[in-house]
Amino acid sequence: MKKYISLLLIAFVLFNFSAKADEGMWIISLLNKNYADMKKQGFKLSPEDIYSLNHASLKDAIPIFGRGCTSEIVSDKGLLLTNHHCGYGAIQSQTTVEHNYLRDGFWAKSFKDELPIPGLSVRFLVRIEDVTEQIYKKLNDKMTEEQRDAVIKKISDKIVSKATKGTGYTASVRSFFNGNSYYLVVYQVYKDVRLVGTPPEMIGKFGYDTDNWVWPRHTGDFSVFRVYMSKDGKPAEYSPDNVPLKPKYHIPVSLKGVQPGDFTMIIGYPGRTNRYMTSYGIDELIDVTNTNRIKIRGIRQEIMMKDMKADEKIRIQYSSKFARSSNYWKNSIGMNRGLKKLNVRAKKQAMEEQFRKWYAADPKRQAKYGEALTLIENAYKGRKEYVSAAQYISETMIRGIEIYYFANRIAEMLEKPDEAKTYAARFYKDYSMPTDKKIAVAMLKLFYNDVDKKYHPDFFKIIENQYKGDFAKYVDDLYANSVFASQAKFDEFMKNPTKENLEKDPAYIAAKSVYAKYDELRAASKKYDEDLAKGRRLYLAGLIEMQPDKNFYPDANFTMRLTYGKVGDYRPRDGVIYDYYTTLAGVMEKEIPGDFEFSVPEKLKELYNKKDYGQYADADGTMRVCFISNNDITGGNSGSPIMNGNGELIGLAFDGNWEAMSGDIAFEPDLQRTINVDIRYVLFIMDKLGGAKHLIDEMTIRK
Repeated sequence: MKKYISLLLIAFVLFNFSAKADEGMWIISLLNKNYADMKKQGFKLSPEDIYSLNHASLKDAIPIFGRGCTSEIVSDKGLLLTNHHCGYGAIQSQTTVEHNYLRDGFWAKSFKDELPIPGLSVRFLVRIEDVTEQIYKKLNDKMTEEQRDAVIKKISDKIVSKATKGTGYTASVRSFFNGNSYYLVVYQVYKDVRLVGTPPEMIGKFGYDTDNWVWPRHTGDFSVFRVYMSKDGKPAEYSPDNVPLKPKYHIPVSLKGVQPGDFTMIIGYPGRTNRYMTSYGIDELIDVTNTNRIKIRGIRQEIMMKDMKADEKIRIQYSSKFARSSNYWKNSIGMNRGLKKLNVRAKKQAMEEQFRKWYAADPKRQAKYGEALTLIENAYKGRKEYVSAAQYISETMIRGIEIYYFANRIAEMLEKPDEAKTYAARFYKDYSMPTDKKIAVAMLKLFYNDVDKKYHPDFFKIIENQYKGDFAKYVDDLYANSVFASQAKFDEFMKNPTKENLEKDPAYIAAKSVYAKYDELRAASKKYDEDLAKGRRLYLAGLIEMQPDKNFYPDANFTMRLTYGKVGDYRPRDGVIYDYYTTLAGVMEKEIPGDFEFSVPEKLKELYNKKDYGQYADADGTMRVCFISNNDITGGNSGSPIMNGNGELIGLAFDGNWEAMSGDIAFEPDLQRTINVDIRYVLFIMDKLGGAKHLIDEMTIRK
C-alpha cells in the first residue's frame, strides 16, 4: 500500500513541460512544479508571491464569495470585486419596487451608506496541506467502500479538530484524484460583508440569457462589496461598530490593457470538473442528467418568465431564482451539443480500451486494476432508474415547488421559532403564491407522466383518489388550506406551532412524502454509488501509473486553483475568426430599445457618443469591454481575478464559450476560452457612470 501511494504521489507532482499551458487547474501550494513553464510564458513573480505561509501573498487577497463564487480584495480597506451575477442574490435582497437597485444600480457614497447583507460571508484560504499519508496508513485493500469511508471520516475529523482548535478557523479534508489523495484546507471566515456598488442590470447582465455562455460578449459583469472586521481586527458578525477589513494583501489594478499572446493567470475556486469520466458516465450525463434538467427547467422557467414580464414586483422577487435556474439549464444544452459534436464518448472509449490492454499485459496490474471499468459500467447501469427518478423529484418538487421546500424547512426549525420566523421573512419577501401555484400544477403533471409509478411519492395517491387526477384542483385546495401559502397564515400558525397542526397541513404532508421517496431512491442507489467510487479511484490510479510522463492534475472540487494561459482569438468554425476583445461600440450595435436583455442606459450612450472614457480608454481610443483567454476555468471561478505576469488585475473571469461547453469533461485547447470583463471597463462604469471615483482612489492603480 505505501509503495502504491508513493508511486501515485510521484506521478501527481511530475510536470511535463511540453504540456499545453492553457489546460490544468493546479493546486496552489505546488506551483514550484509549474514555475519554469509559467516563467517561460511570461510570469514575472515567484511561487512564494502566490502562495506563502510566512508572508503576504496573492492567496490572501482571493476569498470564496458566498457559497459558490470567487472574489478579490483590491484595496487596503477591504474593498472587494466579484461578478454581478455572483452578487445578484445580495443585490436582489436589498431591492424593492421603491429602491430598485437591480434596475437602477447602486453606489454607496461613504462607509455608512454601504448595505449589510445578512447571511453573506467570504472565506480566505489560510493554508492547504497534504494529509494523504495520515489517511492511507489506516486503510487497506480488504475494506469495503463503506468501511473505507468511515475510517477516512474518523481520521479527517481528528485532523480538522487539531488544525482548528483555538484558532477560530474552519477546515475540511478534501478528496483529490477520485480518493487517491487527500488535503487539509483551512479557512478564515468573515461574516460582515456589505454591498458597496453595482451597475444597473442593463450593464451587469447585458445580453441576459441570449448572450449567456456566448462570445462575443459585452457584459459589465461586476459588483462591489466590502469586508468588515471587529475593531480588534477579528472576524465578526455584522455590527455597526465594525470597521473595514485591513487585508494581508490586496491586488494592484492595471490600466495597461491586454494584447494577443499576453500571459494570463487566474486564481479562484473552480467548482467541479470530471475530466477523468468514463464513456459510461458520458452516457448518463447526456441521456439522463442533462436531458432531464433541460426539459424540467425549461418548463418551469417559461412560467417564471411570463409572470416576471407581467409584474415588476414578481420580476424582482424571481430574478435571482430565474438566473440560478437558467444558467445550468443552458449549460446542459451546450454541454450535450459539445459532447456529441466533439465525439467525446469515442475518445473516452479509446482510452478505456488502451487501459484494458495495459493492465491485461501484466498479472499484477490485472489483479490491481482489472475490476475498475467493470465496477464503473455496472454501477451506471444499475443506478440509472434511481438516479433519473431522484433527479425528477429534486427538479420538479424539491427545487421546483417552493411551498414544499419551505414546509420541510420549517418542520426542521419547529423547535427554534425565532430562527423559523427569520427564515420565513426572507422566504415570503421573494415569494409569489400565484406563480408557485402555476409551477406546481406543471411540475406535478410532468412528474406524473414521465416517471414510473413505482417511484411516485405517496401523496400522488391523494391526487388520484380524492381529486381524480385533477392536478389543478389539488393545487387550488392545497394552497387554500396550507398555513405556508401566505405570510399572514404562517404568522398565525407560529402563535402555536405544534407538531400536531403541522402534520395536518397539506403542504407538509406532500413535502414529507416527497423527501421520504427521495431518500428511498438515494438509499437504493447507494451500493452502486459505492462501486462507482471504487471503480473511479482504481481507474484514475491506473491511468496515472500507465502514463508516467503525462501531466495529471486533480479535478476541480471548489478548492483554490491556479490556471495560466494567454490572451488570444479562436476559430469556432470554418471561415470564422473571433477577435480577442469587444468594445463599447458592440454594446451600441446590440441595443434593442425596450428589450430587457439588450437595453442600454441613456447615460452610457451619452458617454459613448462623447467618447468620454477618461483614463480607461485603450491606446487605440476605444473603450474595451471584454476579452478572452485560454485559461482553464469552470463554475465557481466566476468573479476570479485574471492577472498579468506581474500579478496585476486586468479583469474578472465570468464565463466560458458556447463551443466548449463540454469542457468540464474534456478540455478542448483549440476552442475553450475564458470570457473576462476588462478591468478598465469596470473602472469606467464605476467612475463615469456611477460617480464612484472615491472607490477607485482606494485602489493601487498601475499605468
